Amino acid sequence: MAERRKPAAARGHDPAAAPTTENSGHSLADETPERLLGYYADMVLIRKFELSADQMYKRAKIGGYCHLNLGEEATVVGLMAALRPSDYLFTNYRDHGYALMRGLEPGRVMAELFGKSTGVSRGRGGSMHMFDTGARLMGGYGIVGGQIPPATGAALALTYRGGPGPDAEVVMCQMGDGTTNIGAFHESLNLAAVWHLPIVYVVVNNRLGMGTTVEAAAGEPELYKRGSSYRIPGERVDGTDVVAVREGARRALDRARLAREPALLEVMSYRLRGHSVVDPARYRSAADVETAQAADPVPMLRRRLLAAGLLDEAQAQSIEADADKKVTAAVAFADSSPDPTPDQLFDYAYASPVANAAHALPGEPAVVIP
Repeated sequence: MAERRKPAAARGHDPAAAPTTENSGHSLADETPERLLGYYADMVLIRKFELSADQMYKRAKIGGYCHLNLGEEATVVGLMAALRPSDYLFTNYRDHGYALMRGLEPGRVMAELFGKSTGVSRGRGGSMHMFDTGARLMGGYGIVGGQIPPATGAALALTYRGGPGPDAEVVMCQMGDGTTNIGAFHESLNLAAVWHLPIVYVVVNNRLGMGTTVEAAAGEPELYKRGSSYRIPGERVDGTDVVAVREGARRALDRARLAREPALLEVMSYRLRGHSVVDPARYRSAADVETAQAADPVPMLRRRLLAAGLLDEAQAQSIEADADKKVTAAVAFADSSPDPTPDQLFDYAYASPVANAAHALPGEPAVVIP
């Protein structure tokens, strides 16, 4: 009989430990006050938006699945600060904050959660399927890892559209830690290495694949190393530090842009709630919850800015009140927006007309074509 695998702690891994990275606690000295205050305002907006989404779900304004970025605000803002408007973004189903940071109006994002026709995806996608070609936000994928093959394909397409260089377009593909165990992850990384594709795979490691710790599910829990078998360089950064995330993402994106080589970036973060809004997260210990709350990036950045003299209490309250105002307006917009009508059921099913495409509603008589 095979020997049972040792617990994570016995193998030298502590799932609750803070990430060990040279970028942790990044200095604010080289950043302009305006930029740092902008990052804080963006993080507060995501926080307020997600707290409101949680409330709206519990009031039955939002249906289906709903996954929040609570606790990952610095990760989202840092990644999007590194990504250019001309670059392409593919995400998993935890996508609200990414949509906001790609410039989509909070009202349109909230309306999509409400399933309204004014939403980002005209109410067809809901929480998990934010999509906007103008923002080059290519989804929002509900299937675990469903975004990885299309993102890799998009990177391949870019190699036909132009060569490497400082202005080259690249792809960023975001995913959760559990996604690194599926076959498409390894198949896509292998092809990206073989074909020298301009893509950065970003693993947001919040230490839990739904309710299972990374250590219990991954033979190599340091996920940034998982590209090494394909000779793809990896880096781990502190997901509670917005500047560290931005700089790590920039390094990876520069490699993809200038050298046309893929990269794997692991961002160590925490989620403050369950996997989705209906998950009570009873599998988490009190110590784990306490550790996550202590690493909450929003109050952490607030404290750092206050300590550095870049923010005072009145400014902080003004930023937070402005975010509240934007989110309140977003909810009002979504609430007053029209629902899609039954006659629009088959709209947007195909990008171009398709012969014999369905067009009748349930219960209507079939049309006989002579």
